[in-house]
Amino acid sequence: MSTSIYGRQLSFDEIIEIDLRDPPEPADSVPPPEPEPEPEPEPVVAGPPAPAPLRVDVIRSAKRKKTSQARLRGDVVEVRIPAWFSAEQEDEVVAHFVGKFERARERALIDVEARARMLAARHDLPLPASIRWVSNQNDRWGSCTPSRGTVRLSDRMAGFPAWVIDYVIMHELAHLVHADHSPAFWEVVARYPRAERARGYLMAKAGDESPCGSG
Repeated sequence: MSTSIYGRQLSFDEIIEIDLRDPPEPADSVPPPEPEPEPEPEPVVAGPPAPAPLRVDVIRSAKRKKTSQARLRGDVVEVRIPAWFSAEQEDEVVAHFVGKFERARERALIDVEARARMLAARHDLPLPASIRWVSNQNDRWGSCTPSRGTVRLSDRMAGFPAWVIDYVIMHELAHLVHADHSPAFWEVVARYPRAERARGYLMAKAGDESPCGSG
């Protein structure tokens, strides 16, 4: 048995062979590109674990006349006050001591020396002779003594975002180059990409017109 396809006489066997065979690929066909592998997700670097909330234990003592005292035992702030303190006075004393211990725990999680080294290397600034947290700076966020190369940071910032703390460190490192607040000084500070945003954050926290609150 035979039939005709496109004017050509083909036997039945040939037709079956043509029907079952995969169509030939064009000579100039290009195989599809291999799919690109999906990029691996960036590793998530975990920060230091948040400390447990502080609990308070208030101890009233008839022996105490005027002074109050507190100490931290694990996660418990033990506050000792005179027995005659009113509830309002107790709340005020407790808030003072709890805030003090919370700032101390928060600043312990921030390595300001490492951050100063990173900022100095990144923005071509000198390293300070020392940089540390202090608790007695209530009217400014940071201070610098250029003659000694020392930098001090107010521990009121311990709970602030890292990029704000970095700005204050940058501000004080700039004083190691320019001791004043001249245009040349602000040009150095402007190397920090978030300078304007950080100043706005600090002004909002301070509630004043100071451009930085640092010296």
